[in-house]
Amino acid sequence: MIFIVVKFKVLDKHQNDWLLVTKEFTDATRSEPGNLWFEWHRSADDPAEFVLIEAFRDGQAGSDHVAADHFRKGLDAMRPALSETPRIIHTDLPGTDWSRMGELEITS
Repeated sequence: MIFIVVKFKVLDKHQNDWLLVTKEFTDATRSEPGNLWFEWHRSADDPAEFVLIEAFRDGQAGSDHVAADHFRKGLDAMRPALSETPRIIHTDLPGTDWSRMGELEITS
């Protein structure tokens, strides 16, 4: 799978509406056949920082995502709300889902 984490620094005036700014892009991406997950999180330490954790089935699914019309529209919607260029980690990983953390295994 293609595993991606992106950190977005959002302008003060858009921190409370960031999820609305990105909603159309989020919904469209989640409906892509090759999307495994697309999750927004907000930093506990910095209210201006939103973290996107996303994964795609394979390289082709990732390429299809970047080529999609909603990808360009999503970037256009985000750009005016950002205070700096986002930071990204993009890597290939084996598998298609999260693994269980053995060190915190919960048994019934």
